[in-house]
Amino acid sequence: MPEHGPRWADIGVNLGDKQFAEDSEQVLARAADSGVALMLLTGTSVPESEAAVALCRQWADAGPALFATAGIHPHNARFFDAEAGRALAGLLAHPEVAAAGEMGLDFNRDFSPRDDQESAFEAQLALAAEAGKPVFLHQRDAHHRFLPILKAWRHKLPAAVVHCFTDQREALFDYLDLDCHIGITGWVCDERRGGALAELVPEIPGDRLLLETDAPYLLPRDLPEKPPRKRRNEPCYLPWIGRRIAALRGESEADLAERTFANTRAFLRLSPRAS
Repeated sequence: MPEHGPRWADIGVNLGDKQFAEDSEQVLARAADSGVALMLLTGTSVPESEAAVALCRQWADAGPALFATAGIHPHNARFFDAEAGRALAGLLAHPEVAAAGEMGLDFNRDFSPRDDQESAFEAQLALAAEAGKPVFLHQRDAHHRFLPILKAWRHKLPAAVVHCFTDQREALFDYLDLDCHIGITGWVCDERRGGALAELVPEIPGDRLLLETDAPYLLPRDLPEKPPRKRRNEPCYLPWIGRRIAALRGESEADLAERTFANTRAFLRLSPRAS
């Protein structure tokens, strides 16, 4: 970790993705060298959630403090059943698992039937409420169904983040009204499709903002250096995304890093010794 400079927290890292299979240790070292001090590893199925926990244990001394989510992504909702629910309940009891998810609705790709998505979403919200865990949420082209389901459970959950937010102003304020955190990615670094989100970023209250790379996806398009292999995103690029967001909000890079780092710790309810 750098001796000087801001500390960053990346709430969305798919470290179990096959793109990181050969060099995850180097990925973590580059993240630490860039000031990324805390990472939340995303689980999107039972096996991938188990893998995220295993990675937290394997690289516990690698530099950044590592925590995991445990959940079933809406793309995989057709596989949710009683056995999967029991497995997730067990995973949520592990100390490495700081949040439930990735869960939610995706009506853009519809990789799982919408009825299956909704039932899996509600079941996972119930598991999170029972475990007392914050939730890591996915919503794409499904706000009209996602909002009432979340609203029915929100008062039973300690915290919620709408991960990789790219929706419209109405959706943003609907989630803020439910006291949700908002996760912002390098989408704001994309001049082709990130303009609308860039305009909304200054309207997110400072204590509701979280940062993420969603690595290996969503590589920032405006990186000054040559794109890495296969345009793979990494947590080491989080400070670049943070600088863009700080500029949009009229804040200093150091202040934004400090605030979002503190927000992440509060969202995950980490003890002083946890990172």
